[in-house]
Order: sequence, then structure tokens, then C-alpha cells
Amino acid sequence: MRVQLDPKTVVTIIYITAMFMTVMDGTIVNVALPAITHEFDIPPQAASSVNVGYLVSLAVFLPMAGWIGDRFGTKRTFLIALGIFTCASALCGVADNLQMLNLFRVFQGVGGGLLTPVGMAMLFRTFSPEERLKVSRSLIFPIAIAPVLGPVVGGFLVEQLSWRWVFYMNVPFGILALLFGLMFLLEHKEAAAGRLDLPGFLLSVPGFSLLMYALMQGSSQGWRSPVILGTGFCGFILVCFLVLVELRVKTPMLDLRLLSGRLFRTMSIISLFNAAGLTGMLFIFPLMYQNALNASALESGLITFPEALGMMLASRVMPWSYKRLGARRVIAAGLLGAIMIVVLLSMAGPETKPWSFRVLFFCIGFFLGHTGVTVQFLTFNDITSASMGRATTLFNVQNRIGAALGVVSLAGFLGAFSTSSAGGSGVEQPHLEAYRAALLGSAAFLSAALIFALRIRQADTASIAPKQESNASL
Repeated sequence: MRVQLDPKTVVTIIYITAMFMTVMDGTIVNVALPAITHEFDIPPQAASSVNVGYLVSLAVFLPMAGWIGDRFGTKRTFLIALGIFTCASALCGVADNLQMLNLFRVFQGVGGGLLTPVGMAMLFRTFSPEERLKVSRSLIFPIAIAPVLGPVVGGFLVEQLSWRWVFYMNVPFGILALLFGLMFLLEHKEAAAGRLDLPGFLLSVPGFSLLMYALMQGSSQGWRSPVILGTGFCGFILVCFLVLVELRVKTPMLDLRLLSGRLFRTMSIISLFNAAGLTGMLFIFPLMYQNALNASALESGLITFPEALGMMLASRVMPWSYKRLGARRVIAAGLLGAIMIVVLLSMAGPETKPWSFRVLFFCIGFFLGHTGVTVQFLTFNDITSASMGRATTLFNVQNRIGAALGVVSLAGFLGAFSTSSAGGSGVEQPHLEAYRAALLGSAAFLSAALIFALRIRQADTASIAPKQESNASL
């Protein structure tokens, strides 16, 4: 007799597992790059291709994820994507040269680009609008823990075993999630998925790949490099044409018409700027702590880890805050608190104690945890089940753009305010003031999100309230 499990429990478990793998992959690989360059005997700058191939392929497949899931079934698409990601992880671990590693990272990006939007669509179709706070709170675990745990776990694996284990560790979790999903996930297809939006596909593939390549490589190759200028300009033009096409076709791959809904549009913009500010800050601070304040990579990871704890606490407190303050005040207060803490963080120097940093990061996590959970809870409230796949795809695409925008912009801040000086290694490093200016750039992104949060109308969210739970939530 086949065992039956609650579909809500099944979807939550398998998606959190898969999301934890993909989110951690974004930070754990960075720690292994020096060991990879040493083993393959390549210059340090060549190692950036390990991440570029992954991010470019992810950008290519992310926009079409919603249609693929609707057309061929979310269970089938999700498990195939998870299988690709898991197999590619194993192949990355056995790669014996940089070219092979880059190829297998491209395959990883294919799986990663499909996993997040398809899995999110499964979640929000399974849970009613009143129950979505429960799943949004559950997602805080991989979103908060995985990025900061990556450098710590990666440093341990590289030091004690080999850089190959940062890829091998995905394999057992991926296999278990695959088997669990095969047995218990339910299939869902949308009859109205329609045919592939071929014009959108032909514009998005080169457009997003060229634009992402330029954004990721601009700081290392130089923004005035003919290659960066050429790829960036061509990618931007193609994406502009993509926008025009998607607004005209009947069943677009990226349904930009969803942005006509005031609540979805406002939450998406807040999420974009929030992603830019948070990702940019988590990019700049470890560089500042290691290069300007002379700490190790492991110490940097341990310093930022309390941010995850603050987010997890916020996910538990948020229903109480929401009930008493309402959506607008919760989101705005979270952003305002985070802005103040980032400004304080920008004033830190050699005399700042480690525990002061840990308290500041805990507070950042607590404030932005309130904002993030509330925004994700509200974003899909007005989205129908038929449009959910395209809505989650659009939401993830703009979040990816926001994260890239944050890293690129703050790297530009770092260069613009930098008067480099040679460190102990002889390699020129920006002064502390340059890092401080870049952190203020992160606060500027969060301030932009705050402006839009203050425009939330009470009528937009008056009828939306998190469902009260009598039992412990997932």
C-alpha cells in the first residue's frame, strides 16, 4: 500500500531542500576559487569564469521556467531540474581542468534557473493566500542560513578535504530530494499554457546572457573594455526589445502585464531594491573585513552569520508585528531600521569589536526579515493559480536583476571612491573609506525600497491578514 503524505508538507520539504542547495551554491563556491586556481595552475582572474558560466546559463533559463512548468508539469520539470543540478554538481567535483569545470557549471545553471520559479509556483498553488505566511516563514531558513553558512562550510571543506567537496556535498541531498519527490509530489499542468513564446525566447536568451556577462565581468575586465561595452549594450537593447514584444503577445514568456496590478507591482519593486541593498552589503562587507580590517574568510563568515539568526527570529515575530502595525508600517519600519544599521556599519573601523559587528548583523537580519517575509506574503495574494507560474518567474527574474544591480553598483562605488594602496601581499587594495562609501550605497538601495513602501495604501492590504495557527508551523 502506497503511503500518502500531506501535499503541503511534501512541497515544503522538497522545495526547501532544493532551494537550500542552490542558494548555498552561490556563496560556497567562492571560497573554493583560490584552491581551484592553485590546482589547475591558472591566474586568479581566470577563476571568475567558474561563476560567470553558471550565472549566464541561469539567466538564460530562468525566464522560460514558468512556461516549461505549466506546459510539461511542475513535478516533472522540477525533478528534471533537480536531477540536472545534482548530476552537474557531481561532474563539477570530478572535473580535471577549468574548461570541463566551466561546462559542468553551465549545466548547474540550467537546473538552478528552473528550480526556484517552478518550485515557488508549486508552493503558492498548494497554499491558500491565508496560509502563505506559513510557507514564507519556512523559506526564511534557506534564504537566511544558506548564504552565510556557505563560506563557513566551504572554508572547512577546502581546508580539511578538497575544493571538490563543495560540489560533492550537493549529491546526497539531491538524490534524497529526488526520491522523495518521485514518490510523493503531485503533478500539475496548466491547460492554458499555450505554445512557447518564440520571439520572447529568441530575444531573452542572447539578451539576458550578454547583459549578465557584462555585469559580472565589468569590474574585472574594466567598464571601458570594448568587450564589456559591446556585450552590455547589445544585451540592453535586446532586453528592451523583449519588453516591447512581451507586452504585445497573447501568452508571453515573461508576463509583464502582471505588473499592472498595484500590489504585485509595488511588492516587486520593493523586493528588487531590497535584494540590491542586502546582496550588495553582503558582497562589500566581507571584502572590507578581510582586506581593510585584516580578518580571515572564516572570521568573516562567522561575523555575518548572526544576520541569519535575526531573520529567523523575525519570521516568528512577524505575524504579531503585522497584526498590530499593518503591512505598510511593518515593511517601512524594517527598511528604516536596516538603513540605520547599515549606516552604523559603514562607520566601523579597526577599533570595532567583533561582537559589535555580530550585534549589527543580527539587527539587520531582524529588520529585513520582517520586510522580506511580509513582501513575499503579499506579492502573490492577487495572482490566480493559472498565472502563478509566470508570476513567480517574473518575480525571480527581477530579484536576480536586483541582486546583480546591487553587486555591480557597489563594486562601482568601491572603484569610484578608492585610492588603492598595497597590502601585505603586494596587491593593491582600496582604502577603508572606499568600503564605507560602498556600504552607504547599500543604504541608498534600501532607502529606494522605503520610498515605495511608504506608497503602500491601506486599501491594498486591508483585507489581507496572516492565518492564525494553533499548532507549531513548519
